Order: sequence, then structure tokens, then C-alpha cells
Amino acid sequence: MADEETVPALPATSWAVLGLLSFGRELSGYDLKKWSDRSLGLFYWSPSFSQIYSELKRLEKAGYADSRLVAPEAGSRDKRVYRITDEGLAAVRLWARTAPLDPPVLKHGPMLRLWLGHLLEPERMREVLAAHREYAETMRQRAEADAADASADEAWAYPRLTLTWAQRYYTAERDLADAMLADIERLERQSAPDRADRPGRAGRPGRAGRADQAD
Repeated sequence: MADEETVPALPATSWAVLGLLSFGRELSGYDLKKWSDRSLGLFYWSPSFSQIYSELKRLEKAGYADSRLVAPEAGSRDKRVYRITDEGLAAVRLWARTAPLDPPVLKHGPMLRLWLGHLLEPERMREVLAAHREYAETMRQRAEADAADASADEAWAYPRLTLTWAQRYYTAERDLADAMLADIERLERQSAPDRADRPGRAGRPGRAGRADQAD
């Protein structure tokens, strides 16, 4: 059984792949990618195929997973499927229980653009936020659908909770984008009188007005 002395310092991707195997099914690399896209990708990240196969080799070397070739169902070549070992299950359970919890790191591209809004036209800023709103709504719908699909398998009760969290998160992102669009509109209305009051604008004496006064 694994303990704190025998569990290697694996990267997060390894633990994520091993976690996908911890539900007890034999999975191919393609299956793991599909599962990660429909779960991990909604609240953490989804590793690429190359990352998944690299981590599977690492997990096999550590004794945490093993694999076998299975005959194709029809016409295609043999495929390799992977399953978690008892040692691997103990290791990922220990990691989930004891590993330090990394705080979430927010890298919000649309907010970085908004921070630089003084360099952009208001219309461009609205386009950025509108695109982000569309993305958030798409992800919300995807999380909702995946949570509904996960409800059919009781083994996915806790992953289903993370999908529900993702649904709520992207709902909030969508609503925040709406709020920021309203904020930009309000900011534009507030700044419009200031621009009108600047020298040379309508309602204030410009260069010609000052020349008439001088005569």
C-alpha cells in the first residue's frame, strides 16, 4: 500500500489521469480524453492526447496502472486499455486526502482587455465582452448537459457535483459579462458631458469665439 514515503511527486496531470481511472473502468487513451473533456475541462483543464499517453506511461512505470491490448470490435486495429492497480488507487486516495491544496489562479483574458480599456474604443470593448458572454453561455449549456448525463451513473455522484458547480460558475460569468456591458454603457454616458465641456467643443467658446472677444 502507498504511504507518504512511497508516493512519488507526480505532476497534477498524472493524478488527474489516475483519478479518471479510479472509477474502476478500463479505458483507452481516447476514452480518457473524452472523459476529461466532459469533466475536468469544465473546472480545471483537459490534457491533450500526448499528455495523456505520456502520463499513462509514467503511471505504468510507477506501478499505478497497467494495460492490455484488446481485439477490435470490427475492422480496426487492436487498442490498448488501461486500468488502475490497487497501489495506484491507494496512491491517488492518499494524494487527494493529504496533498497541499493549490489555490485557484484566475487568468481572465477579457478582464485584462477591460483593464486596458483606455487604449481601446468602447465598441471594441463591447465586442470582447459580448464574445465572452457567448462563450460562458455555451460552457454553461455544456456543463448542464454533462451533469444530466452523469446522473445516470451513481459512481459519478461527486463528479456530477463538480459539473453542477461548473454550471453555476459559467452562469455567473455570463451574468457578470452582462453587468460589465451595462457598466461600460453607464461609463460612456457619464463621460459624454465631460467631452462636451472641453474647450473647442459645442457650448464653449472656441478659437473663433475668443478672436471675436479680442476685437
